[in-house]
Amino acid sequence: MVPDGSRDDVAALIAARTPIVVLETADEAAALDLVVRSALRVAGGGGGRPVLRWSVTDGLRRLDVDLGGAQRHNTDASTVLRTIVESAVPAVYILLDLHPWFEDPVVVRLLKDAAQAPHANRSTVVLVSRSVELPHELEHLAVHVPVAFPSVAERAAIVDDTIAQFAATSGQLPHVDPQARDLLVRRLAGLSRSDVARLARGAVVDDGAITVRDVPVVERARFDALAADGVLSYEYATVGPGDVVGLDRMMQWIALRRPALDGSAPHLEAPRGVLLLGVQGCGKSLAARAAASVLGVPLLRLDLAGVHDKYVGESERRLRDALAAADALAPCVLWIDEIEKAVASSDGDGGSARRVLGTFLTWLADRRSSVFVAATANEIAALPPELVRKGRFDEIFFVDLPDEAARAALLRLHAARRGLVLRDDELAPLVAASAAFSGAEIEQGVVSATYAAHAKAVPLDASAVLAELRTTRPLAVVMAERVAQLRAWASARAVPAR
Repeated sequence: MVPDGSRDDVAALIAARTPIVVLETADEAAALDLVVRSALRVAGGGGGRPVLRWSVTDGLRRLDVDLGGAQRHNTDASTVLRTIVESAVPAVYILLDLHPWFEDPVVVRLLKDAAQAPHANRSTVVLVSRSVELPHELEHLAVHVPVAFPSVAERAAIVDDTIAQFAATSGQLPHVDPQARDLLVRRLAGLSRSDVARLARGAVVDDGAITVRDVPVVERARFDALAADGVLSYEYATVGPGDVVGLDRMMQWIALRRPALDGSAPHLEAPRGVLLLGVQGCGKSLAARAAASVLGVPLLRLDLAGVHDKYVGESERRLRDALAAADALAPCVLWIDEIEKAVASSDGDGGSARRVLGTFLTWLADRRSSVFVAATANEIAALPPELVRKGRFDEIFFVDLPDEAARAALLRLHAARRGLVLRDDELAPLVAASAAFSGAEIEQGVVSATYAAHAKAVPLDASAVLAELRTTRPLAVVMAERVAQLRAWASARAVPAR
């Protein structure tokens, strides 16, 4: 099954005899089905234009009518394009993975000749591949059509078809828990049709049933598939709000927006997200991860710097694919760590960073899905103005150095995790010694004291922690000017997170 919107688009392009249609997708079977159904729709179910598929391994094969085997003498790219140019019968040609031949000027010229044939004799060439970068001389003749992820109804149909196929082949009717089946359909969002069918088949074949036990297994496989290109990944090790010390104002702000994401208040507009700016090591990344727990949704991590590729246009495509997957997985939290490093441009990147930023900004402004973006940054000067303006994020929070109460809580937390319970009289000098320390520096002080105590073969105590804190020079002291500048900027432009 394919989305009605995509089928309408392709059908309209075939009816208009658009010379070149580009479908960029990893789901080749869905693309073939989309084109065949669209062509039949244009023909009204009758004998319309022939639909043929070409690949370098199989040659040319008719799809709308079964004429037997493929024409293997047409396996060469230039040969099949000559066939298209010389044919007097307009048809729809689906060419699979033609892009490696775009380096050949003969292939480019033949494709251009086919596209510029007289309207009455013009065929439509559909290029299908995971990624298609057209030569510049062909761009004005082509239309790109996105192949959307399957909808809820389409995923349900695929799961039901899989169950029916298992029953037909095994001779036994599988036990299907209706609630587990519905949950499975929801958890398969963001995957291609082939992946949905594969994971559904694995769930039912494993034990001849679909139960709630299948859902975590399928969900794990689903997110593993998302992480295959290294750009978008699922974070299994989330943290709770109790792990975030001293950021109560921001956590309360996020908690107020939970009803808009959990479905309990459908009339509320979904929040767009937050930009967490602050001193390094003060809990920005931890707070971004905790946002998923507060909102009760999955946590995805986007490696925005990882989308960059040496080939022109590939970076933007990888980012579009990752963002489309996040949209399909909504509601969710999309965590982008140290975003300023990902959007920084240089003279040697060929404009890739600027194009990636443009793609990301467009998505931030236009998205309608319930994706809550939690981005962190350390350097405000490195962020482009168009990223921090209102409308991209709902709020900009400044995560400052912990105050005395927060430092006390952090010291108790990290010491207790290592078996040390601090008394109030022991805590006071530690709080004083950790002035201007970040949360990460406080934790490292406790960790260093643990190593020192082990080396001396003595129990960890408050004096060991105090000694480590007194020998540490925190970042706020080492880089006092930069930290002061950041705090001054945020004092009038950001909301305090504490």
